[in-house]
Amino acid sequence: MTETVSPVDLTTLTSLCKRRGFLFQSSEIYGGLASTWDYGPLGVELKNNVKRAWWQHFVWGRDDMIGLDAAILMHPGVWRASGHADHFSDPLVECLQCRMRWREDQLEQPACPNCGGELSEPRHFNQMLTTNLGPVQDDASLTFLRPETAQGIFVNFNNVLTAMRRRPPFGIAQIGKAFRNEITTGNFIFRTREFEMMEIEFFVRPGEDQEWHQEWVRECVDWYSALGLREDRLRLRPHDPDELSHYSKATTDVEYRFPWGWGEIQGIANRTDYDLRAHSQHSGETLAYFDDDTREHVAPYVIEPSAGVDRAVMAFLVDAYGEEEAVSAKGKAEKRVVLRLHPALAPVKVAVLPLSRNERLAPTARRVHDLLRRSRAIDGPVQYDDAQSIGRRYRRQDEIGAPLCVTVDFDTLDDHAVTIRDRDTMAQDRVPIERLVEELRGRLAQ
Repeated sequence: MTETVSPVDLTTLTSLCKRRGFLFQSSEIYGGLASTWDYGPLGVELKNNVKRAWWQHFVWGRDDMIGLDAAILMHPGVWRASGHADHFSDPLVECLQCRMRWREDQLEQPACPNCGGELSEPRHFNQMLTTNLGPVQDDASLTFLRPETAQGIFVNFNNVLTAMRRRPPFGIAQIGKAFRNEITTGNFIFRTREFEMMEIEFFVRPGEDQEWHQEWVRECVDWYSALGLREDRLRLRPHDPDELSHYSKATTDVEYRFPWGWGEIQGIANRTDYDLRAHSQHSGETLAYFDDDTREHVAPYVIEPSAGVDRAVMAFLVDAYGEEEAVSAKGKAEKRVVLRLHPALAPVKVAVLPLSRNERLAPTARRVHDLLRRSRAIDGPVQYDDAQSIGRRYRRQDEIGAPLCVTVDFDTLDDHAVTIRDRDTMAQDRVPIERLVEELRGRLAQ
């Protein structure tokens, strides 16, 4: 087998995702809505696995981390205090000829990328999406859909501190939806107006922030690498001083090399004590902890590792995609498309395949499927597939990233053993049914 080295293009990836049930265009029967996507049966499993792997590693796997799930809708004063009402904007320019709009800071030339026409003077465009609460739509009912999950953590700082008896260094993590009225969207699920974030606010003593910032940069890169992203497709990009956010002392992006080039999948920011002090000032409630050494209340500094769930999903899909030349059961050369997803992320863990739909095989194959489906050792969906030839079914499971297939054949009726096929090597091993669960658990844990 010879693997191609060219990366998958977005058209191929989008086609695969729709064909195999990972992602669908939102509201497609009505013509769709630009840059909005629905996660299909396999996509929701992949997305949930990414979130679960993140939570297991960064929350359950540490003794200095706890979780939170804050509301999407918050008091408008939160966004005035945080600076989003005044600073969360992009420079917008409009083509005077075709009327398309662009972010000025993303243009490589002072002309419209669409038609080459002259551009207007830039004006600032606030990215927060608005809505109205209550029966009357007026200025008093105006509120915002949160553009980040962080503020829900900051305004709950005292609540968590009291309830959980914590002192820095410790972190609060949450996963949730956020919304940004992006001027320019696209590149599949990379840049959308509705998305999900995996975010941590890690509170540290002032003066220890730089050391913790570097520690969190290393920790985040290691997590992506451990789940299979190739190191030559990852890089770190520290922000220049003139591009730092209004709250940031230092920010480093983790970038992945997508088909169109490098793109941010996570940012790790040193937010100092900006947010807690701002909310203390605007709310009148002091957000601080009591330092036993100095005998005073101190607003801690904050390190914020903030990752996009959808961008992580896309990076894992791109990185896992491969094409190989393979030989079919009939000896013909054919292309094998395979998603080499880490077993922890794979949307289907194991597929049970009877060699054929023969009525003698079906009862045994169903019993094997039920055995695996009900076993807690297989931490995820077990699929039963008996449609088309066994070769086509292997290819179908390769394409959705199932790490292992279990084949029930006519010999199974006599020797009570099945064949385990490995997705990546295509090696096949005979295993007694009585040892099947233990064998699969060991392989999936690798």
